[in-house]
Amino acid sequence: MESIKIAKPVAGFALAALSIAFLVHCGTSQPEAADAVLEETTRPNIIFLYTDDQGAWTTGHSGNTDAHTPNLDRIFREGAHLKNSFTTTPVCSPSRASLMVSRYGTELEITDYLNHSQEPDLGLDPATVTWPEVLQASGYTTGLFGKWHLGQLDRYHPTASGFDEFSGFRTGGQISKDPEVEIDGEVRQVEGYTPDILTDLAIDFVRRHKDQPFLANVHYWAPHANTANRTPDDDRTWLPLSDADWTRFQALDPIVPDPDYPNLDIPRVKRMMREYLGSIASVDRNVGRLLDTLDELGLASKTIVIFSSDHGYNMGHHGIWHKGNGRWILTNNQGPRPNMFDRSLRVPAAVRWPGVIKPGTVVEQTTTNLDWYPTVLAAAGAALPQGELVRGRNILPLLKGESPPWDNDLYAEYDQYHFSVADQRTYRTPEWKLIRDFTNPGKDELYHLANDPGEQKNLIDSRDPEVVAARKQLEAKLLAKMEEIQ
Repeated sequence: MESIKIAKPVAGFALAALSIAFLVHCGTSQPEAADAVLEETTRPNIIFLYTDDQGAWTTGHSGNTDAHTPNLDRIFREGAHLKNSFTTTPVCSPSRASLMVSRYGTELEITDYLNHSQEPDLGLDPATVTWPEVLQASGYTTGLFGKWHLGQLDRYHPTASGFDEFSGFRTGGQISKDPEVEIDGEVRQVEGYTPDILTDLAIDFVRRHKDQPFLANVHYWAPHANTANRTPDDDRTWLPLSDADWTRFQALDPIVPDPDYPNLDIPRVKRMMREYLGSIASVDRNVGRLLDTLDELGLASKTIVIFSSDHGYNMGHHGIWHKGNGRWILTNNQGPRPNMFDRSLRVPAAVRWPGVIKPGTVVEQTTTNLDWYPTVLAAAGAALPQGELVRGRNILPLLKGESPPWDNDLYAEYDQYHFSVADQRTYRTPEWKLIRDFTNPGKDELYHLANDPGEQKNLIDSRDPEVVAARKQLEAKLLAKMEEIQ
């Protein structure tokens, strides 16, 4: 692909970064702020790889023998694997908002995915200070390539939230080939496979800014299913895929999770699994192109590579497919199944930073998408902005192999109003997990994760004294957390 000229932000958008520039150098009341801003020559470049709809179980590194992810596996192998990384909302827009601002979706008034045809005025308030905005103000050149899904109007444009350059999709819906991409502020159809196009744009950015500290957020659309071209029975498809990615999967007889689940539509699960894994392979191949570019330019040793996804995914697990707004994949039921299963909440996560993070590091502690904000700023030597509420924790000490005091409890939430209606809240410890649905009485769930990590046996109605005590304790913690964030 030829070098692409990317539009710079308009003046009004640039003012947002200038208005916080002083905050980066004037310290912070947060305890996890960087001690000092690093010299520009020592500041690491940052590539933030973010996929869409990718479960933690989908890589070769996770033990999935059907997956083909040698390049993603390389990041895990050459850096740190965050084994217990979760999202705080298992659907696109609120998860992405929490990533950018380190606050819960209910605090940002983004609680379900944004359907821009039904709610065109919703988006991430540009008055909030994102971590790309802080990096931008501290001297980084910043770019976003791919999915935004945090507002389609100009006032919600990515360049209003800290990105110097943006090429991709403001909204959520897209297709796997010949997508319509916004480039230079103009939306036009680009020929080719979507992951290849986004990677071309990101590589072009890296080449143009190789001599200065840069942040490249590469938010792949894949492995999200297509929203435009579905099969005749209105079923989701991930096709078409490049021959380089699809050939190894088109005749695969994939392993089916929970094959004995009553009435599971196994042929449909297998068809979708093949396409899903092929889509993941398309991301992996392009991640390899990015890693090769870093090697070619001599940037690998001074570039942090972060890989994660916006939420997890089910593909036959628990008899459903999709994420928190799951749907039954049964021969006798295709309806909605709102859920907060670990399969929906747990995300793949790895960080490679040569010379700082020891290869093969494994982080067992519980981390969330809220934690990337303070972590990236600490790694870049930029202070947390004063006056901004940042709920995440700096996980850099964990990545370096240290053992600071750590609370492994997890609070997650999902107010769903698309597909079905549910107001779910979750409180999870390494041993127990409570799920409350405040809209649908009788839909609460309780799992003893220590004995039932697959969440197969709902103990919510158990009268066992140990279970009753655990439920009361979790309920108290859940309500306290809800009160804390109002």
